[in-house]
Amino acid sequence: MKYRAGVRRKSESVTDARKLLVVEDSKTFSKALHKLLSDEIGLPVIACASLNELHEVVTEEPDVYGIAVVDLNLPDAPDGEAIDFTVQRGIPTIVFTGSFDVQTRARIMERDVIDYVLKNNEFALETLVTAVKRALTNRDTRILVVDDMTVARKHLARMLAIQQYSVIEAGSGAEALSLLAANPDVQIVISDYNMPDINGYELTRKIRRMLAPDKVRVIGVSSTNDLAVSAGFLKAGANDFISRPFMPEELQCRIANNADTLLQLRQLQELAARDHLTGLFNRRHFFENGPELMKSVQARPVSAVAILDIDNFKQINDTHGHGVGDQALELVARCLADSVKGTGNLLARLGGEEFAILFPGMDPAAAMRFCDHIRLDISHAAVQVGAERLSVTASIGVAEADAADSFDHCLRAADQALYVAKQQGRNRVCLAAA
Repeated sequence: MKYRAGVRRKSESVTDARKLLVVEDSKTFSKALHKLLSDEIGLPVIACASLNELHEVVTEEPDVYGIAVVDLNLPDAPDGEAIDFTVQRGIPTIVFTGSFDVQTRARIMERDVIDYVLKNNEFALETLVTAVKRALTNRDTRILVVDDMTVARKHLARMLAIQQYSVIEAGSGAEALSLLAANPDVQIVISDYNMPDINGYELTRKIRRMLAPDKVRVIGVSSTNDLAVSAGFLKAGANDFISRPFMPEELQCRIANNADTLLQLRQLQELAARDHLTGLFNRRHFFENGPELMKSVQARPVSAVAILDIDNFKQINDTHGHGVGDQALELVARCLADSVKGTGNLLARLGGEEFAILFPGMDPAAAMRFCDHIRLDISHAAVQVGAERLSVTASIGVAEADAADSFDHCLRAADQALYVAKQQGRNRVCLAAA
């Protein structure tokens, strides 16, 4: 799957103007890496084989490179000069090296590089591509670092920034809770244990009262040799613990693992909330989130809800088969999704040929006009069945959705309006009686 910010379907293009830079003198490695990066990530790849070529391409386009993959030893840069060049110009850099020992590691880690990957294994190229993907994805991961010791906090924040994470800092537990409330996009909290106002255990417990582990991961840190500290963090609800002083590779892997776990949990939740055929939200998601969405609209407490049903759907299935019926469902789902995109309205497939839309803060008359546009869009579309174009129409019932009333009652009113639309000849929108 190609690189994505957040969750992106495989068919969607990468909306990213950056390029990837490969600096490698081995034609075999360079060619293979160029293809893998192009195929897997989808960003333009510029390759060069020497420090001299690197100078030229970066001078021509100094601000377009999102990541550089740089060989440690080049013919005209035997001591990592190419790495220094990219790092000094602010290009996030991953090192690719064929030789590795204690001294080589020290040479690499003294520079502000994201990571290093060894060439001498069969998975080298795949590992390198994964490292590039991780660096690009990290930019969408916000981390809150909590420590009352400024030097220690700044050091950790800098290490994370080199890894391309978005970092914010708090000097106390109270400030951390305030920042967490003000920044709902924080995904990981890294907290020291010893703080004057709220220690790491209590801060973790307070975070857990606010946010579950599938919303925010908590990692405890401490420089103590007391093994009970790590257990205390985990018992308080933390997901991980890292001892100071940090081993950069361990810090990188642990944070990446927590970020991956959070992404996987969110992807599972997304799958559980989606209808497998149409990709729309399902009945469960609609009923779980609809009432809260209605209540969240403070300025205009009146909302509207609509129930849509495909006309003569059983006849479509009986005459043309369930495959064509599925095509009709997908066609209607696309029309609905295009109509509500960017509106803040909640759309779902309730089951069978029935769909629902919640219009938070929209009065029923406006919702009825909105639905009539949807009805027209559907009627102008068609399913291709061999040489025949099969027209599809839909009937829609609209009702007021008052936050003070039960959600089920609002939907029943819309369903009754849908029944009236069917009785009046189908392919129309009806409003429930007040």
